[in-house]
Amino acid sequence: MNSTNPSPAGITEPTAEIAARVCRIGYADLDRATVAAVKRLIADGVAVAMAGSGEEAPAIAAGYVREMAAAPLSTVWGFGFRTTPAQAAYANAVSMHVLDFEPMSNPPTHAVSPTVPVAFALAEARNAGGREIVAACAKGFEMQGRVLLAANPARGSLPFHTPGVIGVMGSAIAAAHLLRLDAGRTANALGIAASRCGGLPANTGSMVKCTHCGNVAAAGLEAAMLTARGFTAHPGIFEAPHGYVSTFFPAGFDYDKLLEFGRPYRCVDPGMAIKFFPSKYPTHFAIAAALDARPAVGDPARIRSVRIVTPEILDANRPQPRGGLEGKFSFQYTAAAALLDGGVGFRSFTDERRFRTDMAALLEKISVVYDKSILQDTRRMQVTVEITFNDGTQHSSTCRKPPGTWGEPIDEAQHRAKLRDCLGVRLDAARTGRALEMLECLEQLSAAQVRELMALLSKSKVESRKSKGREQGARRKPKGGKAKRRV
Repeated sequence: MNSTNPSPAGITEPTAEIAARVCRIGYADLDRATVAAVKRLIADGVAVAMAGSGEEAPAIAAGYVREMAAAPLSTVWGFGFRTTPAQAAYANAVSMHVLDFEPMSNPPTHAVSPTVPVAFALAEARNAGGREIVAACAKGFEMQGRVLLAANPARGSLPFHTPGVIGVMGSAIAAAHLLRLDAGRTANALGIAASRCGGLPANTGSMVKCTHCGNVAAAGLEAAMLTARGFTAHPGIFEAPHGYVSTFFPAGFDYDKLLEFGRPYRCVDPGMAIKFFPSKYPTHFAIAAALDARPAVGDPARIRSVRIVTPEILDANRPQPRGGLEGKFSFQYTAAAALLDGGVGFRSFTDERRFRTDMAALLEKISVVYDKSILQDTRRMQVTVEITFNDGTQHSSTCRKPPGTWGEPIDEAQHRAKLRDCLGVRLDAARTGRALEMLECLEQLSAAQVRELMALLSKSKVESRKSKGREQGARRKPKGGKAKRRV
């Protein structure tokens, strides 16, 4: 269905129809497979956010939010304070996206970061339980997946960072569910949200990129909250001239695919890819190929040159990243990290690692070669790492499906290890274990238990130790005055 003829057969108002279909769905309408998939994605997103909260950009964002001293309704994870739902969603989405480690939708976008922080922020503020969080996230994920499927853009064809335009519609739907908006008001929230789109690819590799997900999380939530107060927008924003579709997807938009909402849920079929490396998804192919080749390398000093044969993905060809953060988006850097260190994790993307002598030397030996016969679609692409040694011998390895890819069974033990590692960046072992237990039975949590989970995620290990120290000091203080001096 082309955007110049926006209405599918029998549907004259697609915005109203999609809003009505979304509003008819509650937790009871989700099948077991959908609930399981959504819970896994939520747990992954929360864990990644806790790890990300230890990075510089989220700390700056959280400090900015804290200074606003706004109504303390929703928790900012890892920073020990609460703020308004919109500001908490913003800060937590920044933390969730900064590592580029959260799940990847199909077609590719970051659907988890704009949605999960919104659902938790509103649930905490509005006393909702785990079932409503699961339902809100299921609908928010699905909205993003359906919009992107309907647009079906070729990789690199969109002039904006995808979450900045897709994510806000998912966050608005998640918020609308928790605010119990009816179909008319949900359509209105989408109208407000559509005017909040933004995000430039030029900022990939900088701190700004993580705010794209933060901005749309807050914007979609605010769109729903403004709607609840009576704020109005164009009621048919999808099909309107100069509206959402004609502005952002002028090449075409298949409304029939949008209106197949939940049949089945895209998070189940084809599913979302679970990331096991904290970097841009196409680089996972280079990382996996390099890790497979590493046993044949032995001493990296033996390497004369490395060729990485890839599809024509221009934004991952970064031979000399400006810092560790930009290294997440570089075929060359991620392959070098895998070859040098035998693994790629959080510490692979620090400035200290980027500019170490061995990394600088190996990057000079690596080239990217485009093979236009290889599809750019990450569902069907491949990457080959070809290594030539100083003695002239060669070794090559090809990756077609990195760990956690779409449609492949997830190694549950490997995923649980990821969750523990990520949560453990900010939480001690006891809090990590308790948080995992609660996330695993999320749909059973009462509103009070959701608040307990938020309290668990609130404080970091350092803050917890300080709090414990203060409690112990208070217990040592005698009843009539100062604490006894210890000799």
